[in-house]
Amino acid sequence: MDGSEQLSKRQLQAMRTRENLLNAGREVFLENGFQKATMTQINKLAHTGYGTAYVYFKNKDELFTELMETIMKKMYDVAGLPFKPRTKEEAFAQILKQTRLFMQSALEEKEMMKVVKEAIGVSAIVEEKWNHIRARFIEGITKDIQFVQEAGLANEKFDASLIAKGWFYMNEQVMWELVLGEIEENLDAVSENLAELYTGGLYK
Repeated sequence: MDGSEQLSKRQLQAMRTRENLLNAGREVFLENGFQKATMTQINKLAHTGYGTAYVYFKNKDELFTELMETIMKKMYDVAGLPFKPRTKEEAFAQILKQTRLFMQSALEEKEMMKVVKEAIGVSAIVEEKWNHIRARFIEGITKDIQFVQEAGLANEKFDASLIAKGWFYMNEQVMWELVLGEIEENLDAVSENLAELYTGGLYK
């Protein structure tokens, strides 16, 4: 067996251990919440050697931010859907669909999103990660607004990045309220209201 084969075996083992720790982390965070979860609990549940978790993650905050990427994948996929409407009606239909899918993705991960909300409030590392996630969404929305402005569908006087921030923050707030059960889970009504407000103000 040559060195490269040996290395790939080691790499494979490392990948499995990392995945194992992430899966264990998810369970521990769901059971105990962010603040009460510890790396020791995660290590124990993953059945890895003492301190192994620290080889892969500096602390629970770092492990959690990696879990956040997995949770957000569905939402990234929604945000990445092609957006090239030719009419205001087409734009509304696509925005309505995306808004509904965004909220639905959050609700499918409701329990984990509750932990995300808790973690954002107590961990600077997690808060910074959430700000990066926000920025990624806002950048995509800005490009969509610029596209419809250039296509003559939306009012050119609006600042695309400012409107994108407002649109994302409004959706984010409603998403948290849905996740925390502060508003009723009527996704059709929620999505329609948001999409109507957004297109009504921005589009010609």
